[in-house]
Amino acid sequence: MNFIPVLSTVVTFIFAVAVFNRYRYRKGTHLLMWGIGLILYGLGTLSEVILSLTFSGFVLKIWYLSGAMLTAAWLGQGTIWLLVRKPGIARGLTYFLAAVSLLAIALVMTAPLTPAAASYNLAQPISAQYKEILVRSGLITALTIILNIYGTIALVGGALYSAYLFLRKRVLLNRVVGNILIAAGALMPAMAGSFVGAGLVDWLYLSELLGVILMYTGFVQATVSRPIEKKEPMMVQS
Repeated sequence: MNFIPVLSTVVTFIFAVAVFNRYRYRKGTHLLMWGIGLILYGLGTLSEVILSLTFSGFVLKIWYLSGAMLTAAWLGQGTIWLLVRKPGIARGLTYFLAAVSLLAIALVMTAPLTPAAASYNLAQPISAQYKEILVRSGLITALTIILNIYGTIALVGGALYSAYLFLRKRVLLNRVVGNILIAAGALMPAMAGSFVGAGLVDWLYLSELLGVILMYTGFVQATVSRPIEKKEPMMVQS
């Protein structure tokens, strides 16, 4: 059993609790979106833990949905709510993302498994085996690419943009550092696909752990309480 996904799961759910706790007091919709994204992140790493102990087609599909399709998009949606000035645009994009997410869930949950599932190897990461087990239609593949591009651009781009604004104004340098860490953390899981494609499947687990640690550290840095400010979201435009 690989213990890296266990650590990733623990850190992710602790991070999610911190975000939802902040949402409970601050009521920012961006925090709710980030919380949803982190729950999905945690479900993905938890699925890896389960799949290292036993095979389950249902857990495999949860892993693919949460890890490969939905996490980046919902984390990025939080940044959209934070940076887009017009709530109607952010709300409309959220409704659209919810509809696409429901479509993705329906497609993946009804996708058949191949006979290769019977020879699933517990000693190998699921990332090295899922392509031979889960039948992915062209639409599933397309949605996977689109959702990841949307989420990564929104989350990483938003974090870097916020860091640039604070650096340009020479204020709240803790948020500059925090947003840079968030962007770096968001890129780690996004790079995991390249590692898997290169045959470095174990790097997927490590990138997930490093990614959530960097994002959590960035979140803490960017939300340090300061007496002169009443609200300090993780990423802000001004």
